[in-house]
Amino acid sequence: MKLGVFPPVFKGRLHDARTATSIGRWLGAAFALCFVTGLVSHFMQHPPDWLANSIPSRPSWGYRLTQGLHVASGIAAVPLLLAKLWAVYPRLFGWPPLRSVKHGLERLSVAVLVAGSVFELATGLLNTAQWYPWPFSFVPVHYAVAWLVVGALLLHVAVKAPEITAHWTRRSAGTQALPAQDGPDRRSFLAAVGAGVGAVTLTTVGQSFTPLKDVLLFAPRHPDEGPQGLPVNRTAAAAGADGITAEEYRLVVTGPQPYTLTLDELRALPQHEVELPIACVEGWSKSARWTGVRVVELLERAGAPAHARVRVESLESRGGYRVSELGQGHARDPLTLLALRVNGEELHPDHGYPARLIAPNRPGVLQTKWVGRLEVLV
Repeated sequence: MKLGVFPPVFKGRLHDARTATSIGRWLGAAFALCFVTGLVSHFMQHPPDWLANSIPSRPSWGYRLTQGLHVASGIAAVPLLLAKLWAVYPRLFGWPPLRSVKHGLERLSVAVLVAGSVFELATGLLNTAQWYPWPFSFVPVHYAVAWLVVGALLLHVAVKAPEITAHWTRRSAGTQALPAQDGPDRRSFLAAVGAGVGAVTLTTVGQSFTPLKDVLLFAPRHPDEGPQGLPVNRTAAAAGADGITAEEYRLVVTGPQPYTLTLDELRALPQHEVELPIACVEGWSKSARWTGVRVVELLERAGAPAHARVRVESLESRGGYRVSELGQGHARDPLTLLALRVNGEELHPDHGYPARLIAPNRPGVLQTKWVGRLEVLV
C-alpha cells in the first residue's frame, strides 16, 4: 500500500478477484458444512414438539460424526477466513465508498458477513474450551447469528455472482484479464493456505477422531484424559451431586404403574452391555463400554405406552441441563441404558454415579448424569 495518498494505492499482488474466488470456494464449503451440522446439533438438543418423537437413534455414532464435522469445519474456516480477508481488504479503501444501490448492498452484506463470521468463529472456538467471557447465553445467540451470516452470505453471492462466475475456474473468461505472472505466486499462496487448514485440522480433530489423538496439539480436550479414561465437562462437585450415597439413592419411575428402586434393586435387574460414544457439543468424543438396565424395560414395568416420551431428571442441584427428554425412538432403543458401570468399573461420581443415561446418537449434554427420576410422558 502506498502511504500518504488518499485513497490508498495498493501495490501488492494477488489482491484480485481470482484469488478471492479460489479461497471463497473453500470457505463457502466450510461454512456450509458447519451450518448444516450446526442445525443438526441444535435440533437434537432443542427439538420442537413436532420433531421430538422423530429424531432417530441410529446410527449410534451419528451425533459423534456430525458434531465432529461441525467443530472441525469451524476450525478449518479460521485460516480460510483470514486468507479471504487478506485477499479482499484493499477494497475497503475503494473510492467513492458508495457508487450505487447495488454497491451499497454489497458493502452492507460484506459488513454483516465479516462481523458475523468473526463472531461465530471466535465464540465457537471459546465454546470448545468452555470459556464464556460474555453476558449472553451462548447457544441461542450463536444459533441466531448463524442464520444472519448465512443470509448475508447468500446476498453477497447473489450480488457478486457475475464476478464469481468469471473467475471460478482457470479457463474462465475473467482470468484472461489477470497478469499471467501472478499464476505461480497464486498457486503458492493457495498451497500455503491449504497447508495451514490441514495443519489446524490435523492437530485438533483427534479429540473426536481418536485415531489421530496422538497428534492432538491444540484442542482443549484429549479423549483419554479424565476419570476412567473419559473426559468430563462438569464434575459432581460443580453440579452439587457429590454427596449421593448408595444407601440413600432411589430411582423413581412414574407412569400408569409407578414404582421406586434402590441401587441394589437396580443392580439385581438384568444387566446389558453396550458400546456407545459420549459426543459433546464442544467437539470431543470417546467410545466406552457401558453396563446397566435397559430404559425400555424400566418403562414397560411402569406400564408406559409404546408412543411415550420420557423425562429424565438429575439429582444435581444446579445446572442448565438437569432435565432432558427421550423421544420414542431413543426410549425404546435397546441400546439406551440407565448405566451403572463403565468399562467394567462402577461409575465414578464425575461420570454420574450411581446411575446415568447413555443413549445412541445423542448429544453428550443430554446424556443425563446422576439420574433420580424417569417420568413417562403420554
